[in-house]
Amino acid sequence: MTASLAGTDALLANVPAIGASAPDFELPNQFGEPVRLSSFRGQNVVLVFYPFAFSGICTGELCEIRDNLASFEDSNAVVLAISVDSKFSLRAYAEKEGYGFDLLADFWPHGAVATAYGVFDHQSGMARRGTFIIDPAGIVRYVVVNPRGQARELAEYRDALAGLAQA
Repeated sequence: MTASLAGTDALLANVPAIGASAPDFELPNQFGEPVRLSSFRGQNVVLVFYPFAFSGICTGELCEIRDNLASFEDSNAVVLAISVDSKFSLRAYAEKEGYGFDLLADFWPHGAVATAYGVFDHQSGMARRGTFIIDPAGIVRYVVVNPRGQARELAEYRDALAGLAQA
């Protein structure tokens, strides 16, 4: 698979490598329900870290996922979108935009999961745009981290998932 780290500064030094075990975590979703990464063993997981709910680029990216959710489901993949917003903000955001996937609140301790994945920007207090595709055994198979202001390409996710299906 591929790894793309746009901006190779020290902030990205802790990004899990392809082939490494994905750091496990548990976060509340927009309804306050606990979601644990390891509970999805047996299927692919697409972790999408994004800076903030209701922001322009983030909304565009997540709406594109929403509009193409069937392609993820066809690849035996679940989408988990993670930001440092509170579960209350995420619930309002999900309702407004009609998201049919979990939005996870990495609110407290602030950015702990984003930090574990090497995408937390301590200076701004937000997650960078990082995407991790994790295989059914919990192994990182795809990584991309984009700099602030640069949207990700949905086609890259689909190609990476297709590659897992062929492996």
